[in-house]
Order: sequence, then structure tokens, then C-alpha cells
Amino acid sequence: MRIEYDIKLGFKDVMFRPKRSTLKSRSQVELLRTFKFLHAKTQWTGIPVMAANMDTVGTFEMALALAKHKMFTALHKHYPIEEWEHFMEKAPNGIENYIAVSTGTGENDLNKIHQIFSRFPRLKFLCIDVANGYSEHFVEFVEKARHDFEDKIIMAGNVVTGEMVEELLLSGADIVKVGIGPGSVCTTRVKTGVGYPQLSAIIECADAAHGIGGQIISDGGCTTPGDVAKAFGAGADFVMLGGMLAGHDECSGELIEQDGKKFKLFYGMSSATAMEKHAGGVADYRASEGKTVRVEYRGPVDNTVKDILGGIRSTCTYVGAAKLKELSKRTTFIRVSEQENKIYNGKE
Repeated sequence: MRIEYDIKLGFKDVMFRPKRSTLKSRSQVELLRTFKFLHAKTQWTGIPVMAANMDTVGTFEMALALAKHKMFTALHKHYPIEEWEHFMEKAPNGIENYIAVSTGTGENDLNKIHQIFSRFPRLKFLCIDVANGYSEHFVEFVEKARHDFEDKIIMAGNVVTGEMVEELLLSGADIVKVGIGPGSVCTTRVKTGVGYPQLSAIIECADAAHGIGGQIISDGGCTTPGDVAKAFGAGADFVMLGGMLAGHDECSGELIEQDGKKFKLFYGMSSATAMEKHAGGVADYRASEGKTVRVEYRGPVDNTVKDILGGIRSTCTYVGAAKLKELSKRTTFIRVSEQENKIYNGKE
């Protein structure tokens, strides 16, 4: 046993230090980014904010709404082939640039993604998603996926340390998902004691990825537009959102009315709700690592998107970054005291 004594930080532990800027308006900030990928050798241009591959958020409807803003959706893995066919028949040209096929690491999962890519070869992105990206089985699956889908852009995760980011990139991933336990409906840290403060995880993992030409996704922990900006400031190439995009028309699930208010359910993919729905219940050998919450109904997602993107643009103007690409280079974070933290979080 050993203990690391270096302080690790989350989003709420820091703020941006403002700097002189030549920008006259938020409208001057360019949020589009262009990436070239390590293995796929193709380019992508868009706004690198994405919906998480949770079945309440990573929906076909969400993909259509976000694609209008050139934003990305990692579609959840539970759509059957028939629904993929129906969606792809009606989807607009170019939708393949803003969606990923998600998968687990089982034999049936591999067979399914082979079917999807064979039927729809124009699809470009594959998201290999597990809670624990540290297993040898996961690394072997990434290697297999790279072998089978040489031209696809592969996202893989989740991990929180630089050495594992490097291993996944060298095994065939183009982009690594970073985050264990920070999500609003994730209880991994409570159930297992495992985790890593998200801001420090981004800083360390981005450094490792960029050193060998890869990218990272910050997955989880953002509750405000300022958190999204902090993730980019810390070095994230993409930011994945779940709770911030929950409760909208584009999310799955029926509206629930109570005491004159409307809600939608939002739950983690390791929650009892998700496992009852997709696996017939929580297996005897494991614990649920997610919770189910009611999110107040928010209407169309467009207003939330504008709020998020407007917040990022404002951050860029405060630190003098004319482009989102420049934000991490212009970022100086300042630690905040416990008292400031309480004020920031509205607890005083």
C-alpha cells in the first residue's frame, strides 16, 4: 500500500484567472475545431461537445438536434439493428460526422457492430465503453476493433491516468474517454472507493495523449457551462455531457407529472434501472454503481445548447482566446478556498 500526497482537483476547486483580451465580442470566438486522428488518419471538424452514450441522452433524436450545431452524439448501444436502419434511411447527409456507434466488449457486441458497419459503411466513429478501462480484456478488445475496423475513429474508455491513456492509444484507440465516478448519476466512488478528481485527471491524461498524437474526452462531472469551459481549459479535446443534456424533448422516456411539475427520468448505465431494462436485473456478483433521478423537464435541447456554447464563448473572451483551440494555452487556474467554494456552489 502507498499513498500519493499530491493534491488532486475537481472543477469546483478552481476558477479561471482573467487576462487582457483584444476580443470585442463573444461572437468573435471560434468554437469549431479540426482534429486529425492517430490511427484513422482522417480529419473531423465540429464543436467538440458531445452527448453521452446513455440511453436517456444518447438518442437518435438528440443526434439530429446536436448535429445542427455541428456537435456530436455517442449513441447508446441498445438500439437494435432495425432501429439503426430506420434512422439511417431518414437521416440527413453528413450525420455520420456527428454520431458514434457505441459498444460493450462482449462477443455479441462485436458481432453487432460488424453488422452495423457492414450495412452502413459511411459511419465513421466507434465508441468502446466500459466502466473500468484498466482490464486486459478491454485492451485486447480495442486491439481487435482496430484490426477489424482499420478506417474507423475509435473512442475507448474510461480511464483516469496517463499511463493507461498511452496504452489504449498504442493499442488502437484514437480518442480516450477520461473519467471514473464524476458523473451526477454515477455512484462508483461511493460503492467502490475508486475515482480521481476530474480536473486533475484531464490535465494528466491530456498531457499523455497529446504527447503521442492522440486526443481525450472529458466524460462526466460537468454541471454548468463553466465546468465545460474548465474541462477545455485543462486540455480536454472533447467534453461529454450526460446530466446537462437530460430532461429534454430529445431524451428518451415519458414525461412524469407530479405536483404540477413535469419530469423525465435520468439514470446511470450501471444503475439498477438500466440493468433491469437491458440485462434483466443486477447480477448476483456485482453492485449497482449508478442512481436514478428525476430531472425537471426542460423542453427542446436547443436552448440548453445555446447556454453551454455561450458560456464557453464568454470564458474565451475573459482569457483572450479567439479560438477554442487556444483556450488551454490561455488558461491559468487559481485555487479557491473552501469558503469561496461554498459561495460558488450556492451553499452560502
